[in-house]
Amino acid sequence: MALFQLSSLCLLSVHKALETSASAVLPLISSPAGCRKRTPPRIKSRRGRGSTVECRAAVVEDVDKEVLVPTEAEAPEAAAEYDWREEWYPLYLTEQVPDDAPLGLTVFDKQVVLFRDGDGALRCYEDRCPHRLAKLSEGQLVDGRLECLYHGWQFKGEGECVKIPQLQEGAKIPRAACVRTYEVRDSQGVVWVWMSEKNPPNTEKLPWFKYYALPGFLDTSTVHELPYDHSILLENLMDPAHVPISHDRTDWTAKREDAQPLVFEVTERTGRGFAGRWGRSRTPALQHFLRFQAPCVLSNDLEFVDKKGVKQCFSALFLCRPTGQGKSMLIVRFGATARSTLFNLIPDWFIHQNQCKVFEQDMGFLSSQNEVLVKAKVPTKDLYLNLRSSDTWVAEYRKWMDKAGHGMPYYFGHSTISPPKEPAVVEQAPVGVVAGISASFPAKGGIGTQHAPNPANRYYRHVVHCKGCRSDLKRFETWKKTLVLLSMAAVASAIVASAQQWKVVLLASAALFLAGSFACSFVISLITTNFIRTHRRL
Repeated sequence: MALFQLSSLCLLSVHKALETSASAVLPLISSPAGCRKRTPPRIKSRRGRGSTVECRAAVVEDVDKEVLVPTEAEAPEAAAEYDWREEWYPLYLTEQVPDDAPLGLTVFDKQVVLFRDGDGALRCYEDRCPHRLAKLSEGQLVDGRLECLYHGWQFKGEGECVKIPQLQEGAKIPRAACVRTYEVRDSQGVVWVWMSEKNPPNTEKLPWFKYYALPGFLDTSTVHELPYDHSILLENLMDPAHVPISHDRTDWTAKREDAQPLVFEVTERTGRGFAGRWGRSRTPALQHFLRFQAPCVLSNDLEFVDKKGVKQCFSALFLCRPTGQGKSMLIVRFGATARSTLFNLIPDWFIHQNQCKVFEQDMGFLSSQNEVLVKAKVPTKDLYLNLRSSDTWVAEYRKWMDKAGHGMPYYFGHSTISPPKEPAVVEQAPVGVVAGISASFPAKGGIGTQHAPNPANRYYRHVVHCKGCRSDLKRFETWKKTLVLLSMAAVASAIVASAQQWKVVLLASAALFLAGSFACSFVISLITTNFIRTHRRL
């Protein structure tokens, strides 16, 4: 159990916490999901040279009933009552909100700007100046007020315009010169925004996580931008079956040979989500508790008694904010009531880059899955072949979408869909020299400079959102340059030195300095370079 806690929290490639109990991955069948009710398709396979054998995909109805998740969906309950605006959405980690610059964020298609005013209070406005629609997130903070960078209009408090440089002396500021505001709450280290335009904040809907309120509960939290829809992200996070295969050897907790059938038990279904227990078939006593809460919160908790008889808790929390078609932002939180000594020796940047690696391992097939869903324009039951022993949560989530999706801008449910009305905007990411140059500058909000967002680059997916990683990156870059200069100075000194023993000492020092600079380069690469699977290297 100690090893479970160490591997889950220490290396955090638990990634989706669902990993701690590896998973079952059964061979996927590339035939249509509806083939179990149709004539099996003919498949041609080639044996040897010139011989073609015709075979059929055998489908047995009785086996299907035992193996596949039923395709029938429950009648959509209160679909018309759900409204995505009447919800709290996770905007950002509180500790990562910049003190010196506004932060532009999105919830579905709504653009907002988050900042701290002169008193340190969090404010959230519509990211649009009422004057000429310029983005306020491109502006700056002046004496605690948000200034539009276009004409210098300044706003404070509840969106009140307090300065227009172009007004004549003595002229009053128009009442219409104000910005729409959104209510925000700082709860348990996360900034939440209430998106409703007609109703006051419903505090009963504000998520609360009991483990994170426990005295002495320790957690590690990070923010990641990802280039696929939030529903694809949530579906992936509640899928423990893929972990041993997709993340094989990312650390010692994920191994291909641990792929196995999983056991699921749904204990709760409501209009706001579902919950249940799950575990591995080989270790049925180790039961995780998973809960999905509308609109985008997923928790995976585990309670156990350690060798000393003390009850311990482990919690993995995933807060998935929709940021537009084909885009999402994820706040990841891993916490526990106790940590091993080894955990405290691991630097944060190493834990963060390992998390980045895990998400990059998923990125290729999740982006392609997103693309197929958008193009196919059919419910997931016509596309997915969900297995009882691996995909129960996936089916539950898409069935919940059937109930609540009608109250969202767009959705893909188990039996119903509502495709986006407008096509997604595809952002072209810079590559080669351009990517290298753009990645060398910090994000706006770091030290006030701007950047070109690159959703395919680890630097822009995580480092720009992490004060710690930006600081560590800057520190390692400084050390690298310093060590290179010291190495050059040592070599120069060795050349002019007259004594043989001093030459040896100086050259040895130069070698150590050079080795140190290479070590710094290696760390910089880990923090900023995307993971590429070995078999995919070309």
